[in-house]
Amino acid sequence: METVPVDAVVSGEARLEELPERVRDALGELAGAAKEGLLALSVGVGLGVLDELMAAEVEEVVGARGKHDPDRVAVRHGREAGEVTLGGRRVAVERPRVRSADGGEEVPLQTYRHFAARDALSALVLERMLAGVSTRRYVRTQEPVGAEVERAARSTSKSAVSREFVARTRETLVELMSRRLDDVRLAVLMIDGICLKERTNVVALGITTDGVKIPLGLWDGSTENATVATALLSDLVDRCLDIEQGVLVVLDGSKALRKAVRDVLGPVPVQRCVRHKERNVLEHLPERDRPPIKRRLRAAWALDDHDRALEQLRRLAGELERSHPGAAASLREGLEETLTLTRLGIRGNLKKTLASTNPCESMIECVRRSSRNVKHWQSGEMCLRWTAAGMLEAERQFRRIIGHGDLAKLALAVERDIERVRVDANAHTPPIPTEETATLANV
Repeated sequence: METVPVDAVVSGEARLEELPERVRDALGELAGAAKEGLLALSVGVGLGVLDELMAAEVEEVVGARGKHDPDRVAVRHGREAGEVTLGGRRVAVERPRVRSADGGEEVPLQTYRHFAARDALSALVLERMLAGVSTRRYVRTQEPVGAEVERAARSTSKSAVSREFVARTRETLVELMSRRLDDVRLAVLMIDGICLKERTNVVALGITTDGVKIPLGLWDGSTENATVATALLSDLVDRCLDIEQGVLVVLDGSKALRKAVRDVLGPVPVQRCVRHKERNVLEHLPERDRPPIKRRLRAAWALDDHDRALEQLRRLAGELERSHPGAAASLREGLEETLTLTRLGIRGNLKKTLASTNPCESMIECVRRSSRNVKHWQSGEMCLRWTAAGMLEAERQFRRIIGHGDLAKLALAVERDIERVRVDANAHTPPIPTEETATLANV
């Protein structure tokens, strides 16, 4: 028996007469579609099956054609043009219509409703756009479905794809900003900013006590300022984020973010990102002096003894005071908060993971990568939509953080630290004078 290579059939290179006779008989009317490839053939078969499914549903609802039924609740009402979603495009089909027996209303067909839904189209547009496909090149990413189907296809133009993407990213923004956080037990909260053109979005990433990373929210502003960060944190609290049990906050060193954390979350421990601190210090130094200072900084931060690490960093700042006062001032600013994890007794992999904002930076990098084709940022709403879509895209790729086994230990250490701060604050707060103490004071 003569065989035909699979590649030849898929690519459409096999001529009809070269196919085995039993295959030609089975293909029947679809043999022409086979010339365009196996996928185009499958699409033709699928559309034929869809037509049969709709006809079967009509018969189930209305009853068999030509048979009188006094109890019939619906009747056939002809056919009309419709559309279904297929391979990232809208394809024209002819659908049957059914109306109630009294002619009062249309009876929807569930089969058609399922295949006509635009959700699959919107999801595919979102996925391709976030993968870097531009609206102009969207058509080139389509699977081949046959020339006849392609000619009747819609929703593949640049403007149509853009409308689908805007609608879907609005949904992702609403989804992200309306997430309830009642059942989320956070161990770590990371806050950072991402600049898109001339706008800045402050984003929040949470890490649960199980080591799972969760995008929590974002807020739009012109800069990474305290007002924007305060609005973001207040929104998280309004969505019932539980902060009463304590959480470690990791920041990049921004004073505005630090102020917002203090105002909204209270006396929670804050870990300054050591990578940001290192970069800020080294930028005050000439190139030739940077390597040894960098080694000394990292050696001090790697120590598990808090007092010794703090002593080494202060000594380094003292040595830099005369030759590079700017570097010394940068190192001293927030110095103790670069050692918060060491002070809390956190060691090993978890300390390396949480000593910087790298987990949050990786999410931000996903946002940048997804939006790299955007050349013109039209509004703040557009920035929010792209950022939210990128954050949720990053969430699909998240893994539990390295060192997650010690997060329970961190949570207990944070609770003890917050309690210690509160006790110290109460001990240094003078008592409120009563009427009796006021009288004694006057005497």
